[in-house]
Amino acid sequence: MTSMGKTRRAVSAGLCGAALAAALTAPAEAAPAGAVWEVKPTGTEVRFRGLAAVSRSTAWVAGSKGTVLRTLDGGRSWRNVSPPGAEALEFRDVEAFDGRRAVVLAIGEGEASRIYRTDDGGASWTESFRNTDARAFYDCVTFFDSRHGLAMSDPVDGKYRILSTGDGGRTWTVLPDSGMPAALPGEAGFAASGQCLVSSGPRDVWLATGGGATARVLHSADRGLTWTAAESTIPAGDPARGVFALAFRDRTHGLAVGGDYRTGQASPRAGAVSRDGGRTWRQAHTPPPAYRSGVTWLPHTRSAALAVGPTGTDLTLDGGRTWRTVDTGSYDTVDCARDAGCWASGEKGRVARLEPGGHGPGPSGHADAGPGSSPARTAPSHGTS
Repeated sequence: MTSMGKTRRAVSAGLCGAALAAALTAPAEAAPAGAVWEVKPTGTEVRFRGLAAVSRSTAWVAGSKGTVLRTLDGGRSWRNVSPPGAEALEFRDVEAFDGRRAVVLAIGEGEASRIYRTDDGGASWTESFRNTDARAFYDCVTFFDSRHGLAMSDPVDGKYRILSTGDGGRTWTVLPDSGMPAALPGEAGFAASGQCLVSSGPRDVWLATGGGATARVLHSADRGLTWTAAESTIPAGDPARGVFALAFRDRTHGLAVGGDYRTGQASPRAGAVSRDGGRTWRQAHTPPPAYRSGVTWLPHTRSAALAVGPTGTDLTLDGGRTWRTVDTGSYDTVDCARDAGCWASGEKGRVARLEPGGHGPGPSGHADAGPGSSPARTAPSHGTS
């Protein structure tokens, strides 16, 4: 592509991001905001906690019953590209490089934790990793670029276990744990949205925790070889509470959301902000009003982001300091592409794309936020249904 073509595409993407941010600044009574989630029917009832936004036209979702779907036309149609024989697996994360190449992670005890890769849009899949350690339980995967990535497991022998790939997920190696701080008693990750392990730039990666006495965020600046741990302000102290999702706009500015995933339980202080790469965290002045499991920055803005959960979507326009609810539909995870294509997914096969303007979400744009399934394993008895 010519430099002029690149410039035009960058300007266009920036304008799209600015338009979304501007639309979302509409008054709260504007039914409910100038940008709305437009549901894109998938024809299935499975729960999609894994989501990868490639562009406004292309997205992948991964969920229960071994289901992977892909759209290339903005959600007008979805193709079932699930790996054959995976019906018993629980996919909780998908990382897509484009419309043809993607990696999906299945969670669970022992061999239930697996990683698959496709290079042909899901026409065929290769199982590139199967966990053989009954003590390990993999939660999330992230990529720095199209070749280098990491996956994380709940603690084994008192430390989080990290897998590394240098060939786009075709092969995986367990990293040494000498640079990993000890886990707290009862501490683990939450496989709720594919956002308990996130990266920004070529080497920085962050890991979110809960279940222990405090909810922590671990950071590595060398692709997972050495880590430091920082306490967040989000309450923990229970297997159902902690940091469920992270988003970093760059290697400095980060957001954390979480709470208590149990229906009817209060989730005070459900948002936190870091401006120093995760070394310290400050409580949001006006946090999301309830448990949130997914968070993403709006592209081409410096301070706008979305957080989602079973009871709604929240917007911040000041970098996470204050949040307000702009939609009451149920979603588990959210992701934005560089061209300002923002997608959300969740229970009952729900997938939606954020649209600027519009007449506000009607009945098809909302769903009952009813009881959700357990988002993660944080103790041996904790379910993953």
